[in-house]
Amino acid sequence: MAPFAGFEMPVQYADGALKEYQAVRDGKAGIFDISHMGQVRVSGPDALAFLQHVTTNDVSKLVDGQAQYSALLNDSGTFIDDITAYRLLESEYYLCINAANRHKDVAHLQAEAAGFSVTVEDESDATTLLALQGGEAQTILQETTSANLENIGYYRFKQVEFCGGTAIVSRTGYTGEDGFELYLPNSAATQVWQMLLDGGAVPIGLAARDMLRTEMGYALYGHEISDQVTPAEAGLMWITKLGKGEFIGREAVLARKKSGPARRLIGLRLTGRGIPREHYPVVCDSKPVGEITSGMYSPLAGCGVGLAYVGTDVADSENFAVDIRGKHIAAERVKPPFVRSNVRR
Repeated sequence: MAPFAGFEMPVQYADGALKEYQAVRDGKAGIFDISHMGQVRVSGPDALAFLQHVTTNDVSKLVDGQAQYSALLNDSGTFIDDITAYRLLESEYYLCINAANRHKDVAHLQAEAAGFSVTVEDESDATTLLALQGGEAQTILQETTSANLENIGYYRFKQVEFCGGTAIVSRTGYTGEDGFELYLPNSAATQVWQMLLDGGAVPIGLAARDMLRTEMGYALYGHEISDQVTPAEAGLMWITKLGKGEFIGREAVLARKKSGPARRLIGLRLTGRGIPREHYPVVCDSKPVGEITSGMYSPLAGCGVGLAYVGTDVADSENFAVDIRGKHIAAERVKPPFVRSNVRR
């Protein structure tokens, strides 16, 4: 266990992070208690207009029962947070936000809501969030509900009755495997967790979760994205819809895009022995050009892999290496994911 954002979080369980990782990657299923994440309900006649104003993605493209990866930016065009937005109804949405940013995000949203006919409610303390990920996730979860999970598409969700409470069940995740995230009332959490364990799910801690997301090249706040990074640097212009109209940070992002970012996020696969760790220097032609933001030994790829920010002038080079305790370990630039994704699209 380790402290994180005011919570005591499981880093790993008794069998260790590697076996947890393998349970998810090898076609079984793992269950993650990620209740530290924050949840915010946005409702009212101006809910859509408000979210178009505060988020980067085009919320107008959502239909009831659909989710969307997006971000909150400040006026400088850098990240306040990355989020997932769920459309419950035309006038009601649900946001999942990062634990470490919860209070900052809620304060920002409530301040911006002043100009709209909208209510922003922080429901984090009343909500348990569980993720069930892996090839057997649907089979295990289906045993606990009469709702048809087969017709929940990728980034789609249903509201389902569980143990006397209503849950949002979405086909989303942070692992690159098929699976679901369950937003539950606290009163149902223990019973649902136990049912999933009884069904064969393996409990997974933060260490294995980070291994799984790094292999996919998914950004993590505080690593690949922060209040020093714009979507242009992070390769997240695909969730930044400059053509949708005004939103917070739009002009700054547009200016950065036009001028060209000074650095870019790339993927690196080591061709020599070594494990790239966060903050290890990246070199090109023996000159320092950036640093690792997330790195690991990938059991599936059979080598060290990492995400790194490097200068734009060298981002397309083929002569990278990672400085590991004074030794330059050769690395090739690759486009993540580093291993095959098995999400169900």
